[in-house]
Amino acid sequence: MIFSYYIDKFINYLRIEKNYSPHTIINYTIDLKEFEQFLSGNQNASAARVTLEIKEIDYFLLRKFLSHLSERNLSKRTLSRKISTLKSFFKFMAREGEIKNNPAVSLIYPRMDKNLPKFLTEQEVKRILSLPCGDSVCALRDKAILEFLYSTGARVSELVSLKTDDIDLIGGIVKVMGKGRKERLLPLGEPAVISIKKYLDKRTDNVSAFLVNKRQKPLTDRGVRVIIDGYLARAAFSLKISPHTFRHSFATHLLNRGADLRSVQELLGHSSIATTQIYTHLTIDSLKKVYEKAHPRA
Repeated sequence: MIFSYYIDKFINYLRIEKNYSPHTIINYTIDLKEFEQFLSGNQNASAARVTLEIKEIDYFLLRKFLSHLSERNLSKRTLSRKISTLKSFFKFMAREGEIKNNPAVSLIYPRMDKNLPKFLTEQEVKRILSLPCGDSVCALRDKAILEFLYSTGARVSELVSLKTDDIDLIGGIVKVMGKGRKERLLPLGEPAVISIKKYLDKRTDNVSAFLVNKRQKPLTDRGVRVIIDGYLARAAFSLKISPHTFRHSFATHLLNRGADLRSVQELLGHSSIATTQIYTHLTIDSLKKVYEKAHPRA
C-alpha cells in the first residue's frame, strides 16, 4: 500500500470525525507530505512512488527524518508541530490496526523557550480604542473591530468568520467558532455593543458577514491586521502589536482584576488550563498593590 493511502485515511478521519478546521487540516497534510517525500529518498521525487510499507517505519527512521528537518534550521515551534503530527498520525495507525507498535511514541519535543505574551496596559488599550473616529462606515467598522477584540478576547480568525446573525446585541452575547470547530458563547461589553450597533446600522449591503471591506466582500485576517497597523502608524504608536495582543491583554487584565483561571480558560477557548496559566503573570504595579493590601508590614 502506498504511503499516500494512509495519509488520506488519516486526513479524512481528522476532517470527518474530529471536525478539525481547514487551517489545521492543511498543516497536518503539509507535514505528512513532507515526511512522504523524505521516505522517497528524493525531495523531487513523486510522492506517489513511495511504496515503503508502513510497518517498516521505525523509531530510528523517524529520528533520521527529524535530523533532516533540523538541518533546515526550523524554529522549535515548527519542529514541535511536525512531531505532534507524526505522533497523532501513528497513534491513529496503531488504533486502526495498520501497525502493531507506534514508532512515534518515544519522540521527544524540543524544549520550548518560555516567552511571556506581550500585553498592553489598560491605559494603552484605552488610547488605541480611541483611534478610529468619524461616522463613515469604515471608521465605525474599525471601531467595532477594536472594541470586539478587547471585549471578547477572541482570535482574529474567529472574528473574521463571524456572521451578523452570530451576534445578539440585545443579550450582549456573540457565538464564535474556535479551534477544532468548537462553538462558544462570549459576552460583549457595553462599549462593544454600542460600537457594533452603530456599524451595523450604517451598513447598506446585504452581505451576511459581520465585517466587510470597501468592496463589500468579507474582511480577511490580513485585512484586520492592515487596519490595525494603519491606525498605529498614523498615531505614531511606538508599540508593535497585532490583533492577538488584544487577546493577551484581555486575559491579563481579567486575571489582574481577580477573575479565576478556569473562567478565563473558558472565555479564551483553551482546551487545557495549562495554556491559560501563561497569563498568570502580573505587572509589577499589580504585585505591589496586592503586597501593600495583604502584607501586615507593607
